[in-house]
Amino acid sequence: MRQIVLDTETTGLLTKDNHRIIEIGCIELVNRKFTGKRYHQYINPERPVDEGALEVHGLSNQFLDDKPLFNDIVQEFMAFIDGAELIIHNAPFDVGFINYELSLAKKKWRTVADYCRIIDTLVLARQLHVGQRNSLDALCKRYKIDNSTRDLHGALLDSHLLAQVYLAMTGGQGSLFDEMKMTELEERVIQNASPSVKKHRKLIILNATPDEIAAHESKLKEMLS
Repeated sequence: MRQIVLDTETTGLLTKDNHRIIEIGCIELVNRKFTGKRYHQYINPERPVDEGALEVHGLSNQFLDDKPLFNDIVQEFMAFIDGAELIIHNAPFDVGFINYELSLAKKKWRTVADYCRIIDTLVLARQLHVGQRNSLDALCKRYKIDNSTRDLHGALLDSHLLAQVYLAMTGGQGSLFDEMKMTELEERVIQNASPSVKKHRKLIILNATPDEIAAHESKLKEMLS
């Protein structure tokens, strides 16, 4: 079973106001285990970031100016999520923005639900914890998941946290990676980021063990056979 835990950051709250996606972060799970495979991309939204949104994620217009357009990355992104079960916290928000971006792309795309099954962890959390706060931070606290680096929202970090929350909510943490480090590329991204991102943001890298990589490759061969 292939699952993709997904999160986005945007220029604002509403697609009807032409707000756009500026960051996508995805973490892959296969049979409830991290594979080490992920998709992460900053995107030039071709419009200004709202001040309120900037306070949430710290991604400035200047930082995003030289990033690729959504149309430039849509093929790779859709190939990564195609056929997977998407796990998203407050799914209507992220899916609505992705569908909006797909509608603007040069190639004709269908909606996300035509390519993937979608699980909304906010709905799941509300069913499990009736009448309680069910934000990602609240769930991290409830399930004793360390979110101390989450001073600002970030799609890749939030996807990693949500993956742990989802596994905990649905029957156990599975095989989580203890060793996390930054790649040279992500170090450069942070060095070139806006001051608020440099101050707060830490991108988490998930490294698969040899056994997990072998299991993943075996599963892929089985799926393709």
